[in-house]
Amino acid sequence: MADRFTVTYWIAAASEAEARTRAEAVALEQTLEIPRDAVPRGYIEDELLGRVTALVPHEGQQGGFRAEVSYSNDDVGGDFLQLLNIVFGNASILTGLRVIDIALNPELATLCGGPRFGAAGLRERAGAHGRPLFMSAIKPVGMSTAELADRAYQFALGGMDFVKDDHGLVDQATSPFSDRLAACVEAVEKANRETGGRASFVPNITAETSVALARAEQAQRAGAGAVMLAPGLMGFDVARTLARSESFDLPIVTHPTFSGASTITPTTGFSHRVFYGQMTRMMGADAVVYPNFGGRFGFSEDECRSIATGCAEDFAGLKPVLPTPGGGMNIEKVPAMREVYGHDVIYLVGGALLRAPEGITEAARRLVEAASAA
Repeated sequence: MADRFTVTYWIAAASEAEARTRAEAVALEQTLEIPRDAVPRGYIEDELLGRVTALVPHEGQQGGFRAEVSYSNDDVGGDFLQLLNIVFGNASILTGLRVIDIALNPELATLCGGPRFGAAGLRERAGAHGRPLFMSAIKPVGMSTAELADRAYQFALGGMDFVKDDHGLVDQATSPFSDRLAACVEAVEKANRETGGRASFVPNITAETSVALARAEQAQRAGAGAVMLAPGLMGFDVARTLARSESFDLPIVTHPTFSGASTITPTTGFSHRVFYGQMTRMMGADAVVYPNFGGRFGFSEDECRSIATGCAEDFAGLKPVLPTPGGGMNIEKVPAMREVYGHDVIYLVGGALLRAPEGITEAARRLVEAASAA
């Protein structure tokens, strides 16, 4: 008999009987996708058919039930994307159904691979121990390469550990990817020479798959410190491909663009902890950008806490990663963020530093001082 793994779903149902019927339908849909009375006996029914192993009332605002469904490794067939398909394939089209936990076994953890660097590796590369890390983004689209590189220089001079592209910066005529990569790496290195720091530039490589993989290698050759990509646009396996590549050796940061519909509705999709925490680690990324509470998006404090938990908790031996909350953050919000995240976080602050009256560099220094305080 093959090893098995478990996915826990939240199911909308008025009674336990209704919940069990729905859970068993999910177990069937996610594996065999034929009528129950047409399932062949023997190996297919005994091994490949999903099994409802637990069903309990859900203690939450939505009510409903928690259903644990066990699946066979044989359903996965050693294929990472098929693993995701089993977790939430056709069932993702249903309403009143949400993935709230994934429990992998060692074989599937090996299949995923997980982050190469993780939280500890990011700290080591940045030379940052016993404090939070800091990141900012050069923007907006339409600025020239020289203007964006100057902003990268100012951010690094102010103490940012990572200076990244805005996710909207790709290969526009005003700042082509290759030109921007070279200029920003040099700008950050110039700041490092002046401060003795270890800041690094993080280009956005989001593009068609073949282009993205080529840009990742180009970024490594140019001296970038990490790369950023958007799995909501590109799919989950590009990060995993890079994380497992023998020729690529940079951390990976994920951006949440195009992912909102997967989490923002409380009765469909994925819980925030699963999507931004567990699945980031499954795809092999090392840090996950997401909207922080109190910003211009609607994530709650509890949802953000759950993401931080998903990034750090024991998860089949996959390395912990760093939550990177952003989206309308400023220095005044640091105390609330520090209460939630402690030091196990990358503070992502961009626009607030760009508009600061004292200038980018001094505003960045003030952020670092405020957030690093014990």
